[in-house]
Amino acid sequence: MTWDAFHHRGDVLRDVVAEAEARRDGVLPTELPGVTEAFGDAHHLVAALQLRWHTRLAGSIERALQDQPDDLESAVVSGWRDAATGLAGVRRVLDEQRAAPASPEVGETLERAHRKEAAMLAVLAGLAYGADVAAVRVGERLEERARTTVHQAA
Repeated sequence: MTWDAFHHRGDVLRDVVAEAEARRDGVLPTELPGVTEAFGDAHHLVAALQLRWHTRLAGSIERALQDQPDDLESAVVSGWRDAATGLAGVRRVLDEQRAAPASPEVGETLERAHRKEAAMLAVLAGLAYGADVAAVRVGERLEERARTTVHQAA
């Protein structure tokens, strides 16, 4: 990928994120100018949105852990909630794509990302030490707790 193509892809992704945030309808905005040229298909676009989400989530949790070092579980929930509030449209697109993927590849990518994210939440909360099935379940409960508090605040 050339330098110009890399920057163009970043510009298109910013437009996609802005559109998802403005609409908040959960629909993958593939109709925007440049999406097909920059990403080719829904799988690559969803993967880029998932990476954007993960980056925001990791940063939000890191800040929350600095603010609440004595309560790791609450910090992780707070970090997830902050990320979901900041990228509500993107989170909704990812949730919709996980529920009804545009392709089998999209579904596989999002399921794998979900398991890794759930395990990460559990580990950062100090409730697990690896990425096993138990850690995923614990992380899913933390995510559900965060989602519940996001919906209550909305």
